[in-house]
Amino acid sequence: MHPDKPLTMLGGLTPAQFMKTYWQRKPLLVRQAFPGFKSPISVAGLKKMSRLEEVESRLIQREGNKWQMDCGPFTRLPKASTPDWTLLVQSADIHDDAACALMNQFRFLPDVRLDDLMISLASTGGGVGPHFDSYDVFLLQAHGQRRWQFGQQSDLELVDGLPLKILKNFAPDQEFVLEPGDLLYLPPQAAHDGVALDECMTISIGFRAPDQAALARGMLEAAADQIVARAGLASGPYGEPPLPGPRLDALYRDPGQAATNHPAEIPDGLIQAAVKSVSKIQFNEALAHRFLGCWLTEPNQTAVFDAYDDDADDESEDAPYTHWVLDRRTRMLYRGQQLFINGEVAAVRAEAGLKILADARELAGNNPAAKKLSEDAVEALAEWLDAGWIHLMRQSLTHTAER
Repeated sequence: MHPDKPLTMLGGLTPAQFMKTYWQRKPLLVRQAFPGFKSPISVAGLKKMSRLEEVESRLIQREGNKWQMDCGPFTRLPKASTPDWTLLVQSADIHDDAACALMNQFRFLPDVRLDDLMISLASTGGGVGPHFDSYDVFLLQAHGQRRWQFGQQSDLELVDGLPLKILKNFAPDQEFVLEPGDLLYLPPQAAHDGVALDECMTISIGFRAPDQAALARGMLEAAADQIVARAGLASGPYGEPPLPGPRLDALYRDPGQAATNHPAEIPDGLIQAAVKSVSKIQFNEALAHRFLGCWLTEPNQTAVFDAYDDDADDESEDAPYTHWVLDRRTRMLYRGQQLFINGEVAAVRAEAGLKILADARELAGNNPAAKKLSEDAVEALAEWLDAGWIHLMRQSLTHTAER
């Protein structure tokens, strides 16, 4: 989607205007951001998902000031007529194509920031209590009504001894009741509380942001892999060809070492050799590319890919395959000529056609860039097809038009 094209889902703002004015700054409420909205997953479908081992789900129940949280899978849920309970189903986009398509409408932000699409089902009075999120969130009402209270208070002290992070002194300054199709954006640290006024479903599109400790730790781990690679292994830290730069397999030598009266003292020469060795490791953009590309494309822990099955093809179908399409669970990024997919450095450079596949999550066979794909790129596509990371389709998988 073009950053300067107004979107109904943003209240007529362009993505560029939204990012400049609201993103990480202040809340935005858009009435009927999705007119006539229908949830990608029904109430019955969500309950069915919560029974599955591979789906992350939680059940939150409140009785007065007492809160209880249980983790799925659930063989039985409270009756809809029982008040004050909420079912949370995490990463619905990993398990459902329509949910994935909905989340993709928020790709005016970089993929590295998009986290998951969570769906909550609540009975009357249900909610998770007043809290704040460390990350940005879009709250889309899918079914029923939910009353939201929120404010950007500085007091973020939590109640002790609860299974949930509930604010001790919640002081909202705004309140709205959301109907199906309404969208509320909240920046990080905005205190909020949503209470179901009837049986309702709310969709949360969440974002992620690594802290400095995670980035520093990741760079150090990538550097450690680089050290191993340069100590004589045949490949780089993520399976790519050997890294350029000085080797680190030379043994420590000390031909000038004098006899000592203090054998337990660490010699100056060894100290200097250690400092000199680590100085050969460059903490540069190339290292950051490899670390971030592999880390940020690691598939969700619940993702399971289905290997390609030749026998499953419908040979009676006359229409030919026309599109390469990324599996909904596949994560694909690029930087310059490096391409990353599902936690790996691709063994092929990021050609124009592969960049289109990453950006649009599909590549039409009649696209000029597709016709110019190299033999290496075509071979890589074939390998990803076998692994279930991509699929061949007879038509585009764009479920919904840009709003």
